[in-house]
Amino acid sequence: MSILPNIIPEQAKRYGDKEAMNYVNEHGEVLQALSYRQLNDQVDAAACGFETLGLEPGDVVMVLSPNRPEMLITDFACYTNRAVPVSIYSTASAEQLDYVLHDCKPRFVIAGTVEHLDLLRPLTEKCPWVEHLLLYDGHSEHAMPWADLIALGLSASDACRAEVEKRRRSVRPEDTATLVYTSGTTGEPKGADLPHSCFNAVIKIHRERLTMLSDNDRSLCFLPLCHIFEKGWSYVCIALGMHIAINQNPREIAGAVRNVRPTCMCSVPRFWEKVYSAVIEKIAEMPMVKRKMVMYAIRIGRKRNLDYVRLGKEAPGWLEAMYRKFDKTVFEPMKRAIGIENGNLFPTAGAPISPHIVRFFRSIGVPMMVGYGLSETTATVTCFPTIDYVIGSVGTVMPEVMVRIAPQAGEPETAEDRKGSGEIQVKGPTVMRGYFNKPKDTAEAFTEDGWFRTGDAGYFDREGALVLTERIKDLFKTSNGKYIAPQAIESRLGEDKYIEQVAVVGESRKYVTALIIPAFGVLKEYARRHKIAFKNLEDLIQNSQIIKLIADHIERLQKGLPSFEQIKKFTLLPKAFTIESGELTNTLKIRRPVINEHYAKEIEAMYA
Repeated sequence: MSILPNIIPEQAKRYGDKEAMNYVNEHGEVLQALSYRQLNDQVDAAACGFETLGLEPGDVVMVLSPNRPEMLITDFACYTNRAVPVSIYSTASAEQLDYVLHDCKPRFVIAGTVEHLDLLRPLTEKCPWVEHLLLYDGHSEHAMPWADLIALGLSASDACRAEVEKRRRSVRPEDTATLVYTSGTTGEPKGADLPHSCFNAVIKIHRERLTMLSDNDRSLCFLPLCHIFEKGWSYVCIALGMHIAINQNPREIAGAVRNVRPTCMCSVPRFWEKVYSAVIEKIAEMPMVKRKMVMYAIRIGRKRNLDYVRLGKEAPGWLEAMYRKFDKTVFEPMKRAIGIENGNLFPTAGAPISPHIVRFFRSIGVPMMVGYGLSETTATVTCFPTIDYVIGSVGTVMPEVMVRIAPQAGEPETAEDRKGSGEIQVKGPTVMRGYFNKPKDTAEAFTEDGWFRTGDAGYFDREGALVLTERIKDLFKTSNGKYIAPQAIESRLGEDKYIEQVAVVGESRKYVTALIIPAFGVLKEYARRHKIAFKNLEDLIQNSQIIKLIADHIERLQKGLPSFEQIKKFTLLPKAFTIESGELTNTLKIRRPVINEHYAKEIEAMYA
């Protein structure tokens, strides 16, 4: 039996008129609430509407849209019909969309907006297997409005309803639930084939591990729903009877957080890096006496939360009293300003995060939980336990999941430097079946004895926590024979308020360099305060005072790194790496080959 086709009707019976989800528009305003009963009615109507239009078990329904409640309704309507929903990043290029259209051959294609429809139409016209175009929001003569699909389902015949119910009961754990296309940092995207059994396991093991969560929680959904982290997390939230606020525009996340006041929310490290930079900047602007008091409060919070609570110990009475005082006078106002004062659990994953940032938020009482996972493992492989979590790690292995460390080919001679690091390999019920239509890639992704090769390197510490060391494909070697893990360096620099993006360079070179995009908002403010005149961004980044400012910050951030890992030269760039330019994936990971090609001249100049 599969959980996904049955979870919405079960929750409708259990929770009835309790609010299941609402919609946060691009301005951060909360709209369009749906109860669990109404959600179930919508899923049923969509399922019957799809069946009436000819959707068959095994058919693919492709969705290109920003986050909307209709995306989850589509998912569950497809699961009810034994069909396969495939969500694509709303920022995908025409080339990426064309690739997916030809790879999974959907019969139904849904656009979120008229703009997305305009992007899709020229592509679908060359795909004879696409039979139906639908549109969530807006009007077009070229697509069926979503409201019409729902109306079609509401007026469906008894025979249609009986057929849909028959399909729901016949869904098997081995059926494909969805295809999640990887972002493709070094090559073309691949569709991870995730059967229903993967999601059965995901819901079960998260219920076992995350015992602090309940139907009293309120989650903010702002990562794209096509991202396995957000998709899996949202399914877990529904399984727990939570309320989900679905945010349309991730660029307006700060306003959405303040409006929704979530108790939980999954996110990527960049969100917390930006929040951390903003908080530190506010503290730095305080009068000296107040600033010292706040820093003292943070030290008290660190001692109480990390030296005692983290280890499951009771803090001394004096420390507990001081913490409660500072929590009320310092930490609560700080968290309230962000919108996270009700925090119960904030999982973060998807990229390395600085241990310094984790310590800061844990010190002030923000329950950040660091984890690790991939599309191919239906997200979570490891996460912080409630007690004895190790900062600097990505936590301990989830129930029913197995992880082993395999020696790396070409591993550095000094094993001590890597602390026994090797490739992280995973086995268990959450691991994908393989890559859709790619038997060769699937064979290469698994060992002979059935373990999935993650492509990430790490090691287990003495407490059993997994520590990531590098992405194996990103790992490079300088001409001096030293191995460099660029993500670790980029993560350090990413916590600085003046630095927005970093690409570390050094493959087969004598030393490490970096391409840096400054955070231009705060950099302009710095220039204004210090009376630095500039005509445009190019002029600003060439100013000697600005270059020295960034250099000083890099030097501070690199303290403790071995000399061979430290950035010796850097170049400031006037425009950001973007998805549109091909320099970032849809999950905002750096495409190093593209960046190396686009900025070959700037890179060569740093080694001249």
